[in-house]
Amino acid sequence: MIIQWYGQACLRVQTKPGPNGEVTVLFDPYDPKIGLKLPKLTAEVVAVTHDHYDHNYLQAVGGDYFLIKGPGEYEVKQTFIYGIPGWHDSAGGSERGAVTMYLLQAEGMSFAHLGDLGQTQLTDEQLEQLEGVDVLALPVGGVYTINAKQAAAIVAQVEPRIVIPIHYHLPGLKVGATLEPVEKFVRELGLAPQTEDKFKFAKKDLPQEETKLVILRPQA
Repeated sequence: MIIQWYGQACLRVQTKPGPNGEVTVLFDPYDPKIGLKLPKLTAEVVAVTHDHYDHNYLQAVGGDYFLIKGPGEYEVKQTFIYGIPGWHDSAGGSERGAVTMYLLQAEGMSFAHLGDLGQTQLTDEQLEQLEGVDVLALPVGGVYTINAKQAAAIVAQVEPRIVIPIHYHLPGLKVGATLEPVEKFVRELGLAPQTEDKFKFAKKDLPQEETKLVILRPQA
């Protein structure tokens, strides 16, 4: 599995689950008016966590793709994706509405993208659906989502093997310019980070005892 980050909540996950070849899943492409610009991207699957312009800019993706925009169960060439209902705020969606968290299963591993999660605590039902997650990508910048301290608490709930922070302050970012920097989350989590341009791993590489923190450099 290969994971790349393009800023905000946009992640590209490449899997090779079986004899039918590679499957690329792109999460939350954003409109360039946020101050960042995506390169030309293609994917077999595009998954949108919610309909805000910094998460649903489909014009950034070329070619034919399978679009997922909500809860449900999906399968593309032995890559399985599950949409899990969540909230964009800590008030049951009454402030900013709903989001969809995604769980991807391929290559004998599981990857979860929590989108613009605003819940400060996951429900028992959500935790049951996320049980055994190997790699967890979650927002840490606050303002529109959970902040660094709240994100660390979500990590403690889920207990993944690898944590990837997303949706935090970057130079040039106009929307959410007051987002917290990733360093605050690093301090809250208390783990020494591993920094990568492209995070490539197999099931045998997953840590068995400890949790690993991976910070991805945004790709241009």
